[in-house]
Amino acid sequence: MAVSSASAWPTLPALPDPATDAVLVSGLLEELSYAFGGPFHFLLPEAFDTNLQAMRAALDEAGVAGFVYYAKKANKAAVWIERCAANGAGVDAASVGELRAALGHGVRGEHIVVTGPAKGQDLLRLAVQHGALIAVDAPDDLDALITTALTGAARPARLLLRCLPPAQPHSRFGMTGAELGTAIDRCVQAGDAVRMEGFSFHLAGYALQPRADLAGHLVDLCLKARARGLEAGRISIGGGLPVSYTDAGSWRGFLAGQHRGHYHAGRSFEAADFYPYHSPVAGAEALRAVLAAHPEGHGRSLAELLTASGVALLLEPGRALLDRAGATVFRIQGVKDRGDHRLLTVDGTSLSLSEQWFHSEYLPDPRLLSRDTAAAAGTWPASVGAATCLESDMLTWRKIAFPRRPRIGDLLVYPNTAGYQMDSNESRFHDLALPPKVVIDRTQAPRPRWRLDRHLV
Repeated sequence: MAVSSASAWPTLPALPDPATDAVLVSGLLEELSYAFGGPFHFLLPEAFDTNLQAMRAALDEAGVAGFVYYAKKANKAAVWIERCAANGAGVDAASVGELRAALGHGVRGEHIVVTGPAKGQDLLRLAVQHGALIAVDAPDDLDALITTALTGAARPARLLLRCLPPAQPHSRFGMTGAELGTAIDRCVQAGDAVRMEGFSFHLAGYALQPRADLAGHLVDLCLKARARGLEAGRISIGGGLPVSYTDAGSWRGFLAGQHRGHYHAGRSFEAADFYPYHSPVAGAEALRAVLAAHPEGHGRSLAELLTASGVALLLEPGRALLDRAGATVFRIQGVKDRGDHRLLTVDGTSLSLSEQWFHSEYLPDPRLLSRDTAAAAGTWPASVGAATCLESDMLTWRKIAFPRRPRIGDLLVYPNTAGYQMDSNESRFHDLALPPKVVIDRTQAPRPRWRLDRHLV
């Protein structure tokens, strides 16, 4: 029998998503779980296309010239790069492997931006050869790039100079004002070996006004760099556009009600430990808000400032392009009764829900797909552990208020995991196979088709 009322257990339902729901009711997940014999991820490329189109629409509506790069680190699947190539979008790469993957799946070199901190010689050489845009993070990073451009490169090195955010002086990314001044001098001296196309920044957090403020500062820097004879016609605001996983009321109620008694072994989390799972302005709407904001020290909106200055806006979203673009599926292979709750064990590990990497918890409630269609309704609190020999390997420390008793063989579906959850921290611990990624095609009614992702290993 159920052990308590649902009101005793904080819940965090995911926002409605008809595309994911259609896959859940299709019966396909049960077959895939049987075929793979372990956990897997399914991907919804139509959601990626929709999110990309929405961001482009936000730029167009504001009258701003811009370009969207997908931050590849958010998910390794090849299908996202394939969608970028098909839609004329770019890719943000930070390693030789990521750059090769982008090129190998059809993205043009000039549509790739190379980010990250200090870059190795192989990465710089490959980026210059293919005409990629390179975000320069430090003076020695610039020196290495200029050396590469001067030693047999067939084309000039395209670059942005990354600015250290004044409000985040302890960030390990970007250059101080003095360093930027020296870097501009070096670009002028390098002549035709480089094309200094503008500035960028890496800003932690999801607040929108600071992003607009710093973007306004970069526009001012572009105007000063132009006075030195440099091109300086683009700025990049990076990623950091928030995603909303749940509604405002559920998020407020969860934060107000949750305490250590709601977690396995009395584990406690501070509200600051969690990703902000609700945002009143998210995705393309967040981009619209940034463009409409008035940067500090300017009397007009960022969109107006960009247009008047002839500066294009670049952005590198990852999570925001992957919103509602996939989910993760585990099978329950053990159930322990612990009196006030149950402890489930699934056929995978928390390394496939990478929020644990941040000493946090992936909070959207998993969906229980039960083989027992006649199971009695009620409230069945249960935490979710992994199939490993580590006490700390918990997919969900929280006691989820399931609407019926979980049983061996049932499936658990964690929603909206494409952004940073699926593979950021994956590992073959215990020689367990990495969960495969399945690309879902919903264009063929009445039942979705699937294929394995074409990731190049």
